[in-house]
Amino acid sequence: MSPSSPTASSAPSPASSPAPLPRVAVALACAEGEWPDEVWPAPDDPHVGRASRVAPPYRELREEGAVDVVVLRCEEPATEFPVLLRAMGGVSVPVIVVSPRRDTETVVEVFRGGAGYLVEGDYCTCMLASAVMAATVGHTYLSPIACAALREGVQRVSGEGTGSASGAGTAMERLRSRLSPRERQIMELLSTGLGAQEIGLRLTLSEKTVRNNLSNIYAKLNARGSTDAVLRWLGATPIVRS
Repeated sequence: MSPSSPTASSAPSPASSPAPLPRVAVALACAEGEWPDEVWPAPDDPHVGRASRVAPPYRELREEGAVDVVVLRCEEPATEFPVLLRAMGGVSVPVIVVSPRRDTETVVEVFRGGAGYLVEGDYCTCMLASAVMAATVGHTYLSPIACAALREGVQRVSGEGTGSASGAGTAMERLRSRLSPRERQIMELLSTGLGAQEIGLRLTLSEKTVRNNLSNIYAKLNARGSTDAVLRWLGATPIVRS
């Protein structure tokens, strides 16, 4: 009897390539003048599929699902950020504020409002792209100067009165003790404005592993997302818009 010839099903099937990530729609909201960065986003940007420029009173943003992220460029975030939120009404879309203002009060109030913050001159287009992509998965991105301002603001609040500072420090340590050493490392990096991918590169972890750790961290800190978690980690009182 002759040996049976191999069938087509015995050949190994080629591995299927991963599906490309969906490209996001971004609204470039300019409170004054035109969007200043002409080179971003580029037409062939791998992450941004559509970028539309909107001006006050931002009526286009009232439509649910119109955009995935709003980037607000303004001179005075303390005034213009609330104007944008009121214009959006009940539409819940992540916001990133781009502004030359770098004072502690402004950065803290914007961050407490649930938005990311990039100080002009303190970021590159790669950082802006990272901030947009981080916003789509619930993370809040800060440029280095904004991150330093946030830390200063938290330290200032915690230091008002020796008794309250001592109590706040004890409560913060109790909160942090809920986390494992690895989770603490991740929170330290998250509080500097890094996203999951960048944290993974720093700690030699996969992005998926970082995201799994973040989910556990949010549950342990009783946080609703990265903004809430960072505020709790730094000892600030969270005031996050729903």
